[in-house]
Amino acid sequence: MTEPAPRPRRKRMTGKERREQLLEIGRSLFAARGLDGTSVEEIASAAGVSKPVVYEHFGGKEGLYAVVVDREFETLLRLVTESLNSAIHYRGKLEKAALALLEYIEENPDGFRILVRDSHGGTGTGSYASLLSEIAGEVEYVLAQEFDRRDYDDRFAPMYAQMLVGMVAMTGQWWLDVRKPRREDVAAHVVNLAWNGLSGLEPRPSLDPRRRRKEMERREKRAERAAAKAERAEGKAAARAEKAQRRGRREVDGLADPSA
Repeated sequence: MTEPAPRPRRKRMTGKERREQLLEIGRSLFAARGLDGTSVEEIASAAGVSKPVVYEHFGGKEGLYAVVVDREFETLLRLVTESLNSAIHYRGKLEKAALALLEYIEENPDGFRILVRDSHGGTGTGSYASLLSEIAGEVEYVLAQEFDRRDYDDRFAPMYAQMLVGMVAMTGQWWLDVRKPRREDVAAHVVNLAWNGLSGLEPRPSLDPRRRRKEMERREKRAERAAAKAERAEGKAAARAEKAQRRGRREVDGLADPSA
């Protein structure tokens, strides 16, 4: 009778690997339940370790939560900052920044859910409010340059930066749950409002400049046709008015002539 083959030993995690495992597990649990709704016991159980291991690496769930939040904070800030610096045209900067936020939300929903929760005492500066403040600072610098170039009062750049960041951030929070339309369309509509304003909205906004150019050409042609139609209508109305005036003059002349 042959003896059963021994089970292969599970590879023991290094300290770095264990720390990363705890961070991933904590990230998932905190996203679903929040800091207060998650216990050290749950984290340890999900990782297959004892509670002291969690305390050894992070000093408790607050320490683990703080590291998770700070990581997400730095990741999103880096993505948005790089997007602002990667485009030359100011509309392109806004497009890339909006798309970067939406891409982060789509690919890291747990991280974003953690960021948008109310900040906790254990999180330090890594709250969503402080993140938006950091991003607004980057946007303010970009806007100040544009305001100066256009001879606007750059003292208002901080206020406009807060407006733009707030608009994109609130849209991102809404889109986190609905996920419709697709992220490129959402970014295009956000930029449409931010760039053109309500009075100049593009009927079919797009992040593709070629599509925007074609749509603009179609709008210009429609406007030209409408103007030509209005001009023809105005000419016809003027002709009718002139004809009526001539008829009226003939009638008056007929009344004035007794031989008629």
